[in-house]
Amino acid sequence: MGRGYMVEEAVERYLSSLCSSSPLTGLLLGQSSAQRDFVVMATRTPQREACPLTPSPRDTLDMEWINEHARQVSRMLPGGLSVLGVFYISDAEAKDTLITLRQLVFAVQKSISRDLLWLSGDDDISERVTLHVNSTTRKTFCRTFDVRDPKSTAKPADWRYQSGVCGSWPMVWSCVEVEIPVSLPPRGARPGDLETSLQEGLKLWAQQIERGTFLLDGRKISEDTELTGPTVCPGEQVSQVGASGGRVVLRGAVHTRAYLHGNKPTARLAEKALKRDLLSTVALRLNMVLEELMETQERDRLSLPTRVMCPLRGLGVGVCDYRFSDEGPLEVLDRLKEILDLEVRQEDLDHTQEEEAVTVETQPAPNEGVQRSELQAAVVPPLKPQGRSYIGAAMATVMALLAAAASLLYLDD
Repeated sequence: MGRGYMVEEAVERYLSSLCSSSPLTGLLLGQSSAQRDFVVMATRTPQREACPLTPSPRDTLDMEWINEHARQVSRMLPGGLSVLGVFYISDAEAKDTLITLRQLVFAVQKSISRDLLWLSGDDDISERVTLHVNSTTRKTFCRTFDVRDPKSTAKPADWRYQSGVCGSWPMVWSCVEVEIPVSLPPRGARPGDLETSLQEGLKLWAQQIERGTFLLDGRKISEDTELTGPTVCPGEQVSQVGASGGRVVLRGAVHTRAYLHGNKPTARLAEKALKRDLLSTVALRLNMVLEELMETQERDRLSLPTRVMCPLRGLGVGVCDYRFSDEGPLEVLDRLKEILDLEVRQEDLDHTQEEEAVTVETQPAPNEGVQRSELQAAVVPPLKPQGRSYIGAAMATVMALLAAAASLLYLDD
């Protein structure tokens, strides 16, 4: 038997509810481990009004739309959660869908990978799952493909439903002091030069974060050390700015969050999940501001979007969204419904992790006539919810160093 998949029972109910609307595609979300994968959620691809899927499952799928949906979904997942694969619901025979599923899973993985600021490591799982559900018989057909191998063929997989797959997963959170200066192109440069400058600055910063040292209680420990005891360690926070000309500076505290599978989380797993969530959330927000800079006429003051967390009832994990200062909770609820097909109540949204105090201010650089933009950030620490295990982490970075201090705190019911 091939790779094993432990699947939350809610996923089975969700897929069954979609059978009456076939044919359609969607994504399978969860977390990978060396032994098996955990699928905690599924979400269908929303219909594109301009190009809706027709009743025939043999019609060509709108790959551009499917890939864009996958990118949007990936951005709404905190650390530890990712797109594990795709599903396809139709009344076709399972053997007749393998080519379609293979095209889907490779295209989706390629689309998501474009946004990543890190390179896959040897310990990253490269197998992605494909699932066909027959809309008439409800039978499932599960296969995996190695997305690192363009010539990969389908392998059998074990797909099993189970309740409470992620109910006991601990959550790790971090507060990171960031300092990311990016040089601006000279006046009269092409519009695309600004985007290029920002991306180059992000890549340099990402490399420094990847090389950073992870500390527990101020000590460097073995990567395989289990986080098994309550510890308390304040996080060092340092930031400084050297003299420069025109530039954009992302400066301040950013909160990150990640979920760890299993009951024996290790320092290596916590470090990997936190760093990747940090890279993703910072890059996404800077790109969102870039889009605003391209569109708005008032470039002297812009708000950096804040992160809104959304715990999923009964699952023990959550998703997130980002909103600007002129957006309210209804816009967040609409996006959660459109992109993740989630029915969420306004009171379920968690706005407490970050308090908006972030602006983009344009002013002359010292002794020079060029423009300088600075993004100042101020956020509040996350609340410590009751009724589950938490691992709290405080991390700090000064361009050439990431020092991470993690503490483990078990909260009783």
